[in-house]
Parts: sequence; C-alpha cells; structure tokens
Amino acid sequence: MISAGIVGGTGYTGVELLRILALHPEVEVTVVTSRADTDKRVDTIYPNLRGLCDAVFTAPEVDSLAECDVVFFATPNGIAMKMADELLNRGVKIIDLSADFRLQNVSEWEHWYGLIHESPHLIRQAAYGLPEINREAIKKASLIACAGCYPTAVQLGFLPLIEKGLIDLKHLIADVKSGVSGAGRKAALSSLMSETGESFKAYAVAGHRHLPEIKQGLAKVVQRQLENGEAFSTAFGDEAGKPEIGLTFVPHLTPMIRGINATLYSQTDASLADIQSLFEQRYADENFVSVLPQGVAPDTRNVRGSNHCQLSVFKPQGENTLVVLSVIDNLVKGAAGQAVQCLNLMNGFDEDLGLKTIALYP
Repeated sequence: MISAGIVGGTGYTGVELLRILALHPEVEVTVVTSRADTDKRVDTIYPNLRGLCDAVFTAPEVDSLAECDVVFFATPNGIAMKMADELLNRGVKIIDLSADFRLQNVSEWEHWYGLIHESPHLIRQAAYGLPEINREAIKKASLIACAGCYPTAVQLGFLPLIEKGLIDLKHLIADVKSGVSGAGRKAALSSLMSETGESFKAYAVAGHRHLPEIKQGLAKVVQRQLENGEAFSTAFGDEAGKPEIGLTFVPHLTPMIRGINATLYSQTDASLADIQSLFEQRYADENFVSVLPQGVAPDTRNVRGSNHCQLSVFKPQGENTLVVLSVIDNLVKGAAGQAVQCLNLMNGFDEDLGLKTIALYP
C-alpha cells in the first residue's frame, strides 16, 4: 500500500483523482490540499465520495506532502514547479497533471504559458506521461509530466502512421472539440451554461498552448524511428529528407461537460485496409486504446468516465486524404486516469489497476 497526496483537490481533475483512487486497492489518499476549503472534510464538498474518503482538506505544505510516497499536482500551471524540487529531494515521487514539465524548451514554455519557469533543471528529469509512447521511461521516473488532454487524443491518433512513415508530416491538421470541463472548475463567464449551451465555437485559433506539446511529442516519435534506422520518404520531409512536423491545430468548445473528439487529417498513399490493419496491430496489446471496426465512428459517450481512447480510420471517397477519429474523456484518459496509469507503471502494479471501469451510458 502506498500513500498519496493530491495538491489541488477541489478542481475537476482533483476530484476525478479522488474518485479513481478511492477504489484503488494499493493506494491510500492521506493528504488532500485546498487553500479555499482548508479544514473541511472532502466528502462535504464532494458528497459523491461519502463513505469512500475520510480526508480533510489542508493547506499545501511541503512537510505534510513529504510524508506521502507520491504526490499528484492537479493544479494550475506554475504551482508544481515551485514545490517539486524539495519534494523530490525528500524522496517523494511526483505526478504533475499541469504543463510545468511537459515542454523541453524552457523559453518556449515561458512564451506559451506567460510565466518564468522556477525549476528548469527538472525538465530533463521528467518523463512524459503518455504510456502508449513512453512506457519504459515512466517506469523508471520519479517525476512524471502527464500529457495534456488535447495532446493525448491527437498523438494517439497520429502515432501509428508516423511510426511507419506513412503520412506527409508537413501537412497535418487536428480539428478537435472539447467539453467545457476542460476549462477547469472556476467561475468564468465563458463557462456559464447560458454562454456555452446551444452554441459551438473555435478558440485560440491563432495558437493554442498545447500546440508545441503535440509537435514535440510527434517529433520525438520521428526521431526515435530515425535512430532505429527507419526511412522516411523525402516527399514527407525537407530538402535533405529530414522529417518536419507541420501541424495546424484548432480547438473548439462544445456544449457538453466531458469528452474530446479529435478529427485528424493527413495525406497518404497507403490503402485504408492496410491502415486499419496497422492501427489494430499497433494497439493490440494496449489496455486503454481500442480500434473500432472499419466504417464505425466513435462517440465521446463511448468513453465517458473511462480511461479509454477509441480510434477509427477513414479515407473519404477513396482518395489520399486520411481521416483518423480519436475520442477520450478529457478528465480521465486526458488527465486523472492517465495519471493513475502512470502511477501504476512507476510502482510496478498492473497498468490497469484501479482503472477497470466501464464508460457511462447514456
């Protein structure tokens, strides 16, 4: 049994961690922090946890968190980087669900997140928390930078194609829709039901902060394949034949609570039958990624409340444009569930321990 702390226990991601870990047979949540609700019982704020969680919210202090084996940061960007160094030095493992350690380029991180990074020396130490790509590194790490929700859906959709060098890397499009819970649990005009209901809009079209994370992740897949001796068509690279990632990423806000639906476009000469077979083979041994039969499109409700990603592939009109559909629950596979998946890997547990849930229907 390991002890866990959650910093930021009152947000949607924090309570989702509490929901999942309450039934995890190898984890006891001993510290849950919240500045606003200090000294209140967790189950008075979240009655759905009544009888499952006896914890009381406390202030986020290093000394109490240092008594845990692992600490999850379900906090806004810029919080984990202030506490991570001291906790790591005291032997605590960290799973950060914010973006503090995701980007390898510090200047790029500071540009997109508008903050000065306070622990840049830890960035190289952090393992990127997307198990389907980075499983072995996660097993050995003490600091995990969990993948973002949009990057998870997009990377899982493009991954098999890039590993085999089948698509034009310079002309990728990710047209992605998310439920309003992706904006977090805060009082904001843009998140009000009267503002989001009966409406649908694109946002951050000029540039979203998840764009560099997605491009970094895809570029690492390319680099890994090159190091393994895989050849990429020069038509899909620059003049020297070196692959480049050219991605247009446009997120949208939809009037639903949970879910992400990513519609991914690329160009390929490969047949739909070969691509279907490729996806099925690539994810055959993955607990949380399933490829639907040819011609079947996934719904976000298929994965609501679960740690699963569902994928399907299409070639409209039989031409060279390939469409990959990727759906996840942004709060589970896009956040808390993926964090627990990483926890299991870090501690040598079965990867699906505590995550064998069935999606909610309807």
